[in-house]
Amino acid sequence: MFDLSGKVAFVTGGSRGIGRATAAALAEQGAHVVLTYVGNEASAREAVDAILGAGRKAEAIRVDVGDGPAAELAIAEAAKRLGRLDVLVSNAGVSLDGLLLRMKDEDFDKVLSVNLKGAVACARAAIKVMMRAKTGRIIFVSSVVGEMGNPGQTAYAASKAALLGVTKSLAKEYASRCITVNAITPGYVDTDMTSSMTPEQREKTVAGIPLGRTGSAREIATAIAYLASDEAAYITGQTLRVNGGMYM
Repeated sequence: MFDLSGKVAFVTGGSRGIGRATAAALAEQGAHVVLTYVGNEASAREAVDAILGAGRKAEAIRVDVGDGPAAELAIAEAAKRLGRLDVLVSNAGVSLDGLLLRMKDEDFDKVLSVNLKGAVACARAAIKVMMRAKTGRIIFVSSVVGEMGNPGQTAYAASKAALLGVTKSLAKEYASRCITVNAITPGYVDTDMTSSMTPEQREKTVAGIPLGRTGSAREIATAIAYLASDEAAYITGQTLRVNGGMYM
């Protein structure tokens, strides 16, 4: 099951956290993975080397998805060079937290530029390739925060909530071309983005999770691998919640 042999997957923000785990999971299933990074080339290299060391295929390219034209060009060039593009996992994201009254407009704009506009730009480029093949999988990595909100994360919540609307709209637009579009909303996962939480914040968070723990990047990645597979061919326009029950 979940055989992705011979397929090409493009994973944005694939050098760490959920993106890195996703790149590894897709590669394990046989996909040739192209992962992107912005600044940490060493981390991206480690992610690629781990996949290559396991006998799978991967490569890394530097691109800031907040630069829409650059992101679109990177996807188009990768698809042309590799001859196809079967899966897009739009995972790259930033979080600039703070109470709304203290948030600068430029910070709000940056979050939307990367998390929302960048994701849409990547989808646009992928769809152009997938339409010709009349098949494809697009998976947006949203967040539980986009569904339930969170104090101090207005910009982040807005960007992630918007992705759910994008998912439904694109699913309807391109279903006739056999392109499925889905979103996944991770709960609190042990990644760099949540590592800054204080022990008190972590304790409070875990107390609100019925399963009594945070999740792992691997648990999110395996759910994404399912949505990327042929087994999920009849699923589109949906949001898959992987959050330990903290939002139902």
